[in-house]
Amino acid sequence: MTTITTRPPGRITDRVAAADWPSLSDELAEHGSALTHRILTADECRAIAALYDETERFRSTVDMARHRFGSGQYRYFTHDLPQPVRELREAFYPRLLPIARGWADRLGGAAPWPDTLEEWVAMCHDAGQSRSAQILLRYGPGDWNALHRDVFGDMLFPLQVVIGLDAPGVDYSGGEFIMTEQRPRAQSRGSSTTLLQGHGLIFTTRDRPVRSGRGWSKGPMRHGVSTIRSGRRRTLGLVFHEAA
Repeated sequence: MTTITTRPPGRITDRVAAADWPSLSDELAEHGSALTHRILTADECRAIAALYDETERFRSTVDMARHRFGSGQYRYFTHDLPQPVRELREAFYPRLLPIARGWADRLGGAAPWPDTLEEWVAMCHDAGQSRSAQILLRYGPGDWNALHRDVFGDMLFPLQVVIGLDAPGVDYSGGEFIMTEQRPRAQSRGSSTTLLQGHGLIFTTRDRPVRSGRGWSKGPMRHGVSTIRSGRRRTLGLVFHEAA
């Protein structure tokens, strides 16, 4: 049975702020992903997962097999986000922002992200990316998610978060979060993470900075989910740019 650590007290904003952000930043730089402490309680996870059946909350539903994305289903929220989803997104953005800007500086690229999420979302809308990209994902036995990147247009934030809503080893088996890194002049390297209930996994949307003999270069990365062997796995995806 999976052991779940105790969450910090207080509001969602306080729980996110209580994370060890220097360590998370180092782990993201080294591996392209980092697992937080517990952010949500089991009851909060179940409440968010139950929203999946309230179809009016979502702008669209995607059947993954139909689009050859894997197998399973996910739904995009409308802009009228449920309060905990909105709070999570707003809480994570300012914590991820210094990491994103640091990565852009290493790679010599633009860092267009303003200090507030509200300003950044407005910039996305002005650029023609105006659809909500926040998602609930649901997998059953035999379902999986193909390796991919969540890039919806030119306005891109380099980090995102997925939060486990079910308990591995209790509610489902299999279903590890997987990432692959394309290394220069070498074979790709893979990693897997068991996503604990209520914990957040921060990961790169597209690339991470990789040190080379000539300085810093982009390390292309993709993410997906391994096959669910039994039970049901549901997750919340927080994306910090809008979809075109």
